[in-house]
Amino acid sequence: MAKILVTGAAGFIGSHTTDLLIAGGHTVLGVDNLRTGRRSNLERALRSPSFRLTEADVSEPGVMAALVSEFRPGAVIHLAALVSVQESISDPALNQRLNVTATQFVADAAAAQGTKRIVFASSAAIYGDTTDLPIAEESAAQPISPYGEAKLASEQLLLARSEAAGFTVRCHRYFNVFGPRQDPASPYSGVISIFDRRYRDGKPVTIFGDGRQTRDFISVHDVARANVVAATVPNITTGTANICTGQATSLLDIVSVFAAYYPKVAGPRFAPARAGDIIHSLGRPDRARSELNFEAKVSVADALGELIRSG
Repeated sequence: MAKILVTGAAGFIGSHTTDLLIAGGHTVLGVDNLRTGRRSNLERALRSPSFRLTEADVSEPGVMAALVSEFRPGAVIHLAALVSVQESISDPALNQRLNVTATQFVADAAAAQGTKRIVFASSAAIYGDTTDLPIAEESAAQPISPYGEAKLASEQLLLARSEAAGFTVRCHRYFNVFGPRQDPASPYSGVISIFDRRYRDGKPVTIFGDGRQTRDFISVHDVARANVVAATVPNITTGTANICTGQATSLLDIVSVFAAYYPKVAGPRFAPARAGDIIHSLGRPDRARSELNFEAKVSVADALGELIRSG
């Protein structure tokens, strides 16, 4: 069993990843400044003797160096980040510090202490609004936000450093992740968690456009599993991979599932499409399958049912 350091451990994806690592018998050091993460997300993990949470900001000088030196993890799963596209636009300095500088500190600490592997939370945002679907890793990287630019810069930083330092890097380009613990009140929450809150409150949802726009929605449980595989399975090689299902799901499809659980809630309201919204997004999952032996197992309908019942 391995020792794994997880940054952003109290976040949406981080807490599920932490739970899965502990269930697999690994020892985990979680690091989170609780800016957007929640200690309550780690309720289960905090009861385990195999887990410790350190409240700290990995973008501060010396933090990662000290933690990696003391814990000596076999791998770091780096999930801590500024995840708001809007905030990356309004505060570019914060975006740079939380998304790029923090990654630099992770790479420096890993190189100094001989950490063998880094798993990095990248994003499909690096592809921008490409219409060449399904999107493969070879597709042009054309980010349209500072957030996407920072994720791409972090990928490049880690991949270059891995060659010089001799550690393995896996960059995971997440598509539309959803599931329990995603904060519907967050300004950068996914559309599914926003819909979930509206239905729970007995209120109709608003769809911008005709509802036929599609996304590659993937369960947070599958994403957590991809992280664990990349961090712990032997003989993984350096590379990037889309973490997606390869299945397109429309907003109308999503609404139909919610409607089955909430038959008394009025149907959706439709509003004009918003300028700049991407109409269709779909990832190609082949590389994750071939390089990680990973493919999504949880259907969107099943994952939605779990989310609805979890409340």
